Amino acid sequence: MRRALLAITGLAAGTTALVVLKGAPEDRQVARELPVGVPVGTPDRTGPATPGATPQRTAATPRPTGQPSSTAGRTPAARRTTPGGDAGTRRTPAAGRTTAPKPTTRTVTGPVVSTEFGNVQVRITVAGTRIVDAVALELPQGGQSDLRSDRVDAAYSGTSGDVVRQQGANLDTVSQATATSDGYRRSLQAALDQAR
Repeated sequence: MRRALLAITGLAAGTTALVVLKGAPEDRQVARELPVGVPVGTPDRTGPATPGATPQRTAATPRPTGQPSSTAGRTPAARRTTPGGDAGTRRTPAAGRTTAPKPTTRTVTGPVVSTEFGNVQVRITVAGTRIVDAVALELPQGGQSDLRSDRVDAAYSGTSGDVVRQQGANLDTVSQATATSDGYRRSLQAALDQAR
């Protein structure tokens, strides 16, 4: 009987100690990323300070000797948040982390190139190092030149034309529009040279 009573008391005391040491889920310590430049072991001062509260240890703060670890053998996990939860519990990116800058978009206009049927001039839009658009500002007009110019413009220009697909002036000649195609490529190449 005495053994049974001691066993039950020991089990109750062990369970109580386990609950106290483990604590509630929101009180559990979680490893956090420290901002760049902050020495390891520096107390986390990002949370609100409560007068009279004892400072909490972070993962980088050493445990005083002689105290048992309730988290021995476990790896730290990220704090989980629920939608609409407290903003203070959400993880924020570490200071010093940068995102890649968006490429600058610029427009470059090629020179007017004179052909036997008329003038050709091309303008390109470049984002970073990529051509994202090409526009024919001037193409030969009148009679058969209108047809040739329309075919060259349809093949080369726009955000999905050959210039954007090929990313350069190495374009196939449009059938029966050799002079206009050549003038377009020359103006385009000059614009590309300026863009570099």
